[in-house]
Amino acid sequence: MSTLAADYEKTEMGTIQIAPEVIEIIAGMATVEVPGVAGMSGGLAGGIAELLGRKNVSKGVKVEVGQREAAIDVSIVIEFGTKIPEVASGVQNNVKQAIESMTGLSVVQVNVHIHDVIFKGADKVEEVETSPQRVK
Repeated sequence: MSTLAADYEKTEMGTIQIAPEVIEIIAGMATVEVPGVAGMSGGLAGGIAELLGRKNVSKGVKVEVGQREAAIDVSIVIEFGTKIPEVASGVQNNVKQAIESMTGLSVVQVNVHIHDVIFKGADKVEEVETSPQRVK
């Protein structure tokens, strides 16, 4: 995952710099908030799509940050039965709004890559099967 370093912004009090990793986290958090998104994907380079928790939401996010603008690519896994165009549009809007409101950068692109579809109930079944019994 390649990122470009953001330029410094000078103020009377000093400089402000937003690390690309911060933009990735904001984009990841805004993505998983959208209904129908099951999780983030590691992308094609990562091989099989893996579902990640909120702790590692920057995985599957690629950002390019300039002095005033940002372009974002997110790779996601969606829940079966959701309308893909609506989910993707929701991701684009939510990511754009979150980054622009939190950083002041202008988001010029939000590209959504859908890498997998999962059944929402399938994970719950696996969790129940793999969780050890604490009391017999």
